[in-house]
Amino acid sequence: MSHATAKPSSHPATAVLQEQAKRWWDEQSPRYEVVTSQFVIDEASRGDLVAVSRRLALLKDLPVLSANPDAESVADHLLARSLMPPTARLDALHVASAALAGVQYLLTQNCTHIANAHVLPRVYRLLDELGLSGLLICTPVEFLGGPKDVT
Repeated sequence: MSHATAKPSSHPATAVLQEQAKRWWDEQSPRYEVVTSQFVIDEASRGDLVAVSRRLALLKDLPVLSANPDAESVADHLLARSLMPPTARLDALHVASAALAGVQYLLTQNCTHIANAHVLPRVYRLLDELGLSGLLICTPVEFLGGPKDVT
């Protein structure tokens, strides 16, 4: 979400991520019931006030998932199994809240801690063990096809 609202970057890799995020919001978000969590809102509320304003404007009309007291416990399991480092507790809470709410897709561009192909199979196994299977963690580019793709 921050890539979708950020001012254009001069760094080529970041510029690509920004374009993918903007395209997802423009082209794909109307196809889904997009929701957010209080964790996302809290995270979006930090930092530069102009950037905060843009991020919160994008989130303002989205339904907010109900807080689930089990999110802390699920996040603890993710951290205890070293699926995410202790410094990424907020990332673990993002995954936990989405899984507990029965969200189908958790969209992120955080490939360090969340959409990391080395860790995802173990995250999915843990969620399955906890009875929370069904969440698919993915990045915007995975939804963006070319002009000849059939939807």
